[in-house]
This record gives sequence, structure tokens and C-alpha cells, in this order.
Amino acid sequence: MATFLKAAELVFFPSFCRLCGDLLVFHRERVVCRECLSGLEVRAFSFCSCCGRFHFSSAGPFLCGACTETTPPFSLHRSCGPYRGGLKDIILLLKFHGCAPLAGDLAVYACKCVKGEKNLWENVDVIVPVPLNRKKKRQRGYNQSGLVARALARRMVLPFRDRALRKIHHGPPQMGLEAEARLRNVRNEYVLSDRLSVRGKTILLVDDVFTTGATVTECSRILIQGGAKEVRALTLAQAL
Repeated sequence: MATFLKAAELVFFPSFCRLCGDLLVFHRERVVCRECLSGLEVRAFSFCSCCGRFHFSSAGPFLCGACTETTPPFSLHRSCGPYRGGLKDIILLLKFHGCAPLAGDLAVYACKCVKGEKNLWENVDVIVPVPLNRKKKRQRGYNQSGLVARALARRMVLPFRDRALRKIHHGPPQMGLEAEARLRNVRNEYVLSDRLSVRGKTILLVDDVFTTGATVTECSRILIQGGAKEVRALTLAQAL
């Protein structure tokens, strides 16, 4: 039946990959073809074992100078790949062009990249997304990080709490700001709205893009202040 429906769809309602332009011919292909999805770049760099920032000069995971001097509120952060190429294009399609089905594809990609990292997943109690403010969520129709986090929670069979954090201000976008300005911009932007869902728990915080780490740092700080036992963070991509 699924094959017949797909054949009918190809005849009457053909759709094409938003990245390469090829016809989407396989069952459950939506927006982007499986060839483009399978070719997404994964992390192949050295990285800080704490903040997860990519580096190009070290042979393996190490503790960077910033984390040696100041311990962040999260215990570790991992990014799946660099914010460029197909991964960047897919995140932008999800974020700004209403392509919500891509959240599930990105969750599959994230599992492929980091599922084997025991330190990231062991004893995680709940997955929490970085929230959007209400105005932006209404405009977009959804929180892209929330969709990815929900799909990831299903795949990893973990509880998901979409309303643990709330963004209370509508400040200027982080894009284009320097590191210090980003830190100031997110200060006191987030509040804990469901204390019981995080108290005493190990949280996996999920966001789309890691640039300076300001957002992940601030959300982690709020969660720890609210009684979380530990916060770990996962982002789909990292700006180089």
C-alpha cells in the first residue's frame, strides 16, 4: 500500500530535494533526499573534552585553556558536526523555511554522530531543549530545537520536557554579535518554569548551533541554580 501511495504521489505531486534538486522517490523522503542526508559531515576534529569546541592542532580530546581557567556550568558539550555545507543548509531550512520534517532527520544524524559517547548519555534523566521566546515561536510555528530534542528523546527512549525552561525576553538576535556581547545578550533571558522536572536530575540540553557557547552556558546555569544535578549539552552543529 505504501509503495502504491508513493507511486501516486510521484505522478501527481512530485517533490524535489531542497539541496540537490533530485526527485524524492523513496518512502518517507521529505524535503531532503536520503543521499544528501547520508552525506552530512560529521565531527572529525579534535575537541575540548569539556566545552566541546573544535580544534585543528591536537591529536585527540583535551581540556582547552578556557575550561582550565573557568569551569562552565555544564559538565560537557558535544557538537555533531561543523556548521557549513549541507548541515548548515538543512538547519536553515528547518529554522527559517517551515521544513519541520527535517527535525526527525537531524535527530537520526545526531544519533549517528554521538550515540556511542557514553559520557554524554550515561544516566541522563531527561532531555530539555533551549526555548524560543513566544513571539518568535509564533512566527516560526515551532521551536526547531524542541522538535529535534523531542525526536531525539523518542529514539533514545528518554523523557522529554519541553517547558522546563522559558525565554522571557525578546532581545536582539545572537547572530553577528561578538562573544562578550553574546554573553551579555542572553544574561537573564531564561527562567526555570518547571522546577520539579529538573530537580536532582541529569539533564541533556539540546540546541541547534553552538557559536560562542553563550546560550548553552546561560541555560545550563539556570538549570543548575534550579536544582539540576548535572547538565550536559548537545548541539547539531558548531560554527568554526
